[in-house]
Amino acid sequence: MEELTFTPEIKPPSTKKDPKRWLKDNLFSNWYNTLLTLLAIVLLYFLFKGVYTWVFTQAKWEVIPPNLRKLSVGKFPKDQLWRVGQVIYVLAVLMGLSAGIWKGLNQQITSAVACVGAVIALLPIQVNTSLREAAIIATTLIAVSYVLGRDLQNLKRWVIIGWVLMFPWMMFMLHGFGENSISTILWGGLLLTLILAVVGIVACFPIGILLALGRRSQLPAIRWISIAYIEVVRGMPLVTILFMGSLMLPIFMPGDFRPDKVIRAMIVLTLFSAAYMAENVRGGLQAVPRGQYEAAQAVGLAYPQTMTFIVLPQALRSVIPTIVGQFIALFKDTSLVSIIALTEVLGTADEILGDPKWTGYQPELYVFIAVIYFIFTFAMSHVSQIVEAELGVGKH
Repeated sequence: MEELTFTPEIKPPSTKKDPKRWLKDNLFSNWYNTLLTLLAIVLLYFLFKGVYTWVFTQAKWEVIPPNLRKLSVGKFPKDQLWRVGQVIYVLAVLMGLSAGIWKGLNQQITSAVACVGAVIALLPIQVNTSLREAAIIATTLIAVSYVLGRDLQNLKRWVIIGWVLMFPWMMFMLHGFGENSISTILWGGLLLTLILAVVGIVACFPIGILLALGRRSQLPAIRWISIAYIEVVRGMPLVTILFMGSLMLPIFMPGDFRPDKVIRAMIVLTLFSAAYMAENVRGGLQAVPRGQYEAAQAVGLAYPQTMTFIVLPQALRSVIPTIVGQFIALFKDTSLVSIIALTEVLGTADEILGDPKWTGYQPELYVFIAVIYFIFTFAMSHVSQIVEAELGVGKH
């Protein structure tokens, strides 16, 4: 009779991070690391003591709550704010469904957005009622949509279609037509900043890839046109191109056609960032070994197939940090549109300070704007680190 043996199950080591273990291993592993940690804490305390004192005892933060609506949407008519609310709610539904269906990074981003909404809803300070209600509704929609997306996996196609149609629908909803149309001159605050940044990021990426491929093309006409565009745009400051787009572009338009100022800003930011994106992508293409091209040719792949399935994925994977760095720079560069009379979040702050009632509140308001920029840029950086970790960038 065959003897039965039982092998105990070996569990893999836990990957869960223990904060106490991390502190011990990195800050208090031995006596001199402990001493250095304590000295660093004392040094940081004395260095930032003035900052702590100003933030918690001297700063006059009462300038923020009454101006939150203006900082959020600029001069958008108060009776038309329901349009912004509809955009936020649809975005919340799409984000919740995406998190439930694809999980992973989508789930982390959506969870962070839901946490921000919950914080706004629960803030103990005086906040505009409509803003608090929008935060509550959006957070609820995210939670409900997440549950639906997790249970209804057959919604994938509809969610993708929803994301594709989101931007044109958003522009239609915010602008409107006929007597109820709202001029984009009234758009402002964080709303305008995010619209310009998202459009610039989404549009400059494919254009930058095409320019990078064009610069490496074997066709002289395409190669030299791409090189000329990249070098000319990179050799000019964004302020100059914004002025050209605002003042000179209408001159070359046929008839009485005049692109909207916001549309002009979108075009300028996209074309400017595309030139820098092209160089980032070109660096990734140069990092791909020549053997990859030869192997693709050996199995009979055409040039478009080689680039799409073999070369570009490797090239983009290797330059994720620089690409995200370009996105962050683009997000911050949106503040320059104030020179062409568009009031994004920083321009809105300048308008608020123009009111004699808020004279002397510059430090508080600019610190608040800086925190907003930091939150978004840090979130983009953190997302890029997650993507790098999932793709194994830097690991051998």
